[in-house]
Amino acid sequence: MSAPTVITLIERTAQALEAAGLKASDGFGHGTLTAFDEAAWLVLWRLGLPLDELDSVAEQSVTPEQLTQVQALLDQRISSRKPTAYLTREAWLQGVPFYVDERVIIPRSFIAELLADASIDPWLSEDTTRVLDLCTGNASLAVLAAMTYPEVQVDAADISADALAVARINVERHGLQARIRLLESDALTACAGPYDLILCNPPYVNAASMAALPAEFRAEPALALAGGEDGMDFIRRLLNDAVQHMSENAVLVLEIGNERENFESAFPALEPLWFQTSGGSEQVLLLTRQQLV
Repeated sequence: MSAPTVITLIERTAQALEAAGLKASDGFGHGTLTAFDEAAWLVLWRLGLPLDELDSVAEQSVTPEQLTQVQALLDQRISSRKPTAYLTREAWLQGVPFYVDERVIIPRSFIAELLADASIDPWLSEDTTRVLDLCTGNASLAVLAAMTYPEVQVDAADISADALAVARINVERHGLQARIRLLESDALTACAGPYDLILCNPPYVNAASMAALPAEFRAEPALALAGGEDGMDFIRRLLNDAVQHMSENAVLVLEIGNERENFESAFPALEPLWFQTSGGSEQVLLLTRQQLV
């Protein structure tokens, strides 16, 4: 029997994931959306092949030893229900690699898209020099903001010292120590400002949704996910305190996931701008300082 190829092994791995009950609605969502994409990530990473060049290696033969290695990783993925990013210690956002482990949630913020496609730029100017990435986690948004706006200084803040240890790895990995400062901060308490742009992907999952999360998402730190009964606990604090940390023409870009109904119920007087993202038009909003005064 001839040795299987990389593409054949990926297809078999995808079938095994589906047979184990992993599907887009729960098992994926940490960088992939289909069993095939998840399988490709597992196989290519385990074989040490480029994750973005499947076509060039698809017909490459796989040795028996490599088959054993892939099977071991697949078994671990299925039995532990840990996201693949935790097994590989790497996640990608807008084509940029980041180190991750169980101390942080896996980066997937739609704010990254808005940085990449310049959707936020109309609200910025040459006076935009100070940026805050609040609830920074592994610092992915802070790194992307620093890459997008080469003239700005970025504060990356998180309440978790463990998360900031991971953030430091990524800041150093991308050589941005001179432009990104890490701050241990409970919400805005240690963030002096004033900031011209605040980016925030906070804990916003409501209690009912938290209780129903699949195992892959429960593997992530609850501190970075749980937003209280209606998901708005952290956001209430943020919107109450933000003004004193913002410059006159500053804007806040806030991700709230699937919580628009709860957001509008909690803040009926606010009329934010809603951005269009790959997740729809109800995931990320923008508020100016004037709206928050």
